[in-house]
Amino acid sequence: MRKALSLFLMAVLLIGVLGACGPKRDVQQPKGNDQKTAEQDKKPEKLVVWVNDDEKQKQALKDIFQKYTEKTGIKIEMVAVSMLDQTKKLALDGPAGKGPDVFYQPHDRIGDIVLQGLADPVDLGDAKGEYSPTAINAVTYDGKTYGVPMVVETYGVFYNKNLVPEAPKTMDDLMKIAKEKTNAAKDQYGFLMEATNFYFVYPFFAGYGGYVFKNENGKYDTSDIGLANDGAVKGAELVQSWFKNGYIPKEITGDIMNGLFTKGNVAVAITGPWNIASYKEALGDKLATAPLPVLDNGEHPKSFVGVKTWMLSAYSQNKEWAVDFMKFVTNEENSLHYYEVAGEMPANQKALTNEKITNDPLIAGFAEQIQYGEPMPNVPEMSQVWEPMGNALQFIAKGDNPKAVLGEAVKTIQDKIAASGAGK
Repeated sequence: MRKALSLFLMAVLLIGVLGACGPKRDVQQPKGNDQKTAEQDKKPEKLVVWVNDDEKQKQALKDIFQKYTEKTGIKIEMVAVSMLDQTKKLALDGPAGKGPDVFYQPHDRIGDIVLQGLADPVDLGDAKGEYSPTAINAVTYDGKTYGVPMVVETYGVFYNKNLVPEAPKTMDDLMKIAKEKTNAAKDQYGFLMEATNFYFVYPFFAGYGGYVFKNENGKYDTSDIGLANDGAVKGAELVQSWFKNGYIPKEITGDIMNGLFTKGNVAVAITGPWNIASYKEALGDKLATAPLPVLDNGEHPKSFVGVKTWMLSAYSQNKEWAVDFMKFVTNEENSLHYYEVAGEMPANQKALTNEKITNDPLIAGFAEQIQYGEPMPNVPEMSQVWEPMGNALQFIAKGDNPKAVLGEAVKTIQDKIAASGAGK
């Protein structure tokens, strides 16, 4: 009896082993689409989102986040952290499982963020075409998309209609205004800008063919610096002429320019939309805006464009839903709501060209200039550019030879990049 039972148990065990090793003809493996659906069905109860600590921005986002909860049932835990502090906090909180699913950053920090391993690339799919091409370029690093752009900003022309009836369309128009309206002894100027600040001067280099780093297919070659090429030198000569002709004082700063413009002493100023509120308070309906004037070669000056973007935390456990959330927040309807409440221009292309923006006389000029601009480089090496170029512009303002000064500046930038260990 005991022998028969042993034989029976051995037979059962053998059948089980053969069954485990043999083909499972009656069990279907999930297909790709079935697997994707299964993953999407794993809906989280909530997403944690870090937003910039700004009251108007938070109010606009609170409205949009509530709409997402109503649509999906997913609660959004909104945590206010200054944009400039988020990466440092994420580096600590992410590994500890206390970080966000989504965070918010200026695009020029993307290179550093990726190198630290804090963010994952985002697959926008067909939605990629819904954003301004400039905005998409800004959030592209090493050929991959690392954000869902929310806001775009650049600078342009403000003008006082009491002093000039219409905006200068060309650089010749602007120089004519500068010549006719400038009386430095009376603190009266036809045209002012921070002409020793590389951020504002760059478009006049780029419009003639200058560039910071060569960019091909979304990848920067930081060994190829175009800030001393023929185009950059021609742009520097133009800037130098403003100082030589006495149109712009050598000691110009943003505060000096803003003070003179709000007093009604300046016909045209080149600056950004962050000055709209104070300028409008001073000039009322006499204030207007326009894109930068066209250069003598027929090219639009290529201003630096800044982008504020949502980013996907590398530590998120809810990546598919986080991407879905970012797309929702930045769609046309929600982008327009954000613009109306927070006052920042949307990266969504349809929203940016919506009549609510194009018919706004104080925003329209900047919205148009976005189309001519180019994103500030988002590679870590960009941090080595500002000081040498700022120093170079000071020498150019004082009358030094632009070609020689820019050549020296580029050499300094290359040395600083090498010393920092970047670019390798």
